[in-house]
Amino acid sequence: LQRETKGQFLIDHICNYYSLLEKDYFGIRYVDPEKQRHWLEPNKSIFKQMKSHPPYTMCFRVKFYPHEPLKIKEELTRYLLYLQIKRDIFHGRLLCSFSDAAYLGACIVQAELGDYDPDEHPENYISDFKIFPKQSQKLEKKIAEMHKNEFRGQSPAVAEFNLLLKSYSLETYGVDPHPCKDSMATTTFLGFTAAGFVVFQGNKRIHLLKWCDVYKLKYEGKTFYVFGSQKEKKAVLSFHTSTPAACKHLWKCGVENQAFYKYAKSSQIKTMSSSKIFFKGSRFRYSGKVAKEVVEASSKIQREPPEVHRTSITQSRSSPSLNKQLIINMEPLQPLLPSPCEEEEVPLDEG
Repeated sequence: LQRETKGQFLIDHICNYYSLLEKDYFGIRYVDPEKQRHWLEPNKSIFKQMKSHPPYTMCFRVKFYPHEPLKIKEELTRYLLYLQIKRDIFHGRLLCSFSDAAYLGACIVQAELGDYDPDEHPENYISDFKIFPKQSQKLEKKIAEMHKNEFRGQSPAVAEFNLLLKSYSLETYGVDPHPCKDSMATTTFLGFTAAGFVVFQGNKRIHLLKWCDVYKLKYEGKTFYVFGSQKEKKAVLSFHTSTPAACKHLWKCGVENQAFYKYAKSSQIKTMSSSKIFFKGSRFRYSGKVAKEVVEASSKIQREPPEVHRTSITQSRSSPSLNKQLIINMEPLQPLLPSPCEEEEVPLDEG
């Protein structure tokens, strides 16, 4: 990297390496020496963004979770999204009922192992898979039962796609939780989804403010403000973060998600300011396509799909038409599964 190399160069380099065309869902994340998470900004110098010394450690991640998984054009994109959701499940970010957890687990096992084979898979073979942060024998038994009986014949691509469809139906799909305290000093987790701004306490969602009802996001110091309307009444929600840097990161994530999911065209996006005073405070503008433009661009892809190189698969099967094998089994969310914490991850029930 040269001193003036911008973030977009690195993003393009990785996407070219993967031969990934539907790249607008993805971003690069890093953690600074104060353990504050950041998204690499494409239009700024990489060196100016990093506060540590090289070599830099960065992570390729799903930044904007597709609002319509059915409209993802290429299997490669679906596979990378599958890997991200599989990681979300392991870190306790995707809350679900026992039956949904068993279904998701069976999807992963089918994608990784292929069909159940009594000669290759001993009695407790599911325990070799670390799928959930807390994995009971009862859950493992249910996963094995579903893997044996309900998933036979599904190729990795089909099993992965079924996991995407199930995950998409859950309340915490795509939620990157930001720990805060509300005005009553209660620990809450804020997040942004395709639907809007969400607030969780423990495993329960207590607020969903749709993007069409959010008209301003602002931060001052450690306090983050959401200005919107609820039931035709104006509302101001305020939350307190641990540091000013965490608050600024939260604000920038909100600005980007609102721009990506709310607007029909990227030309409609305006530069946002953290303050009412002109040129005072932080100014930030999301640069990139919006969700509708990404879906439209995907529909125009006409190339021969690239080969998908999967990891950790012991058996490989050729698959008939993907769409003929789809299993859609949606159920309402009953959040039950707790989770531990990890340095870069913030599970929803931690705190």
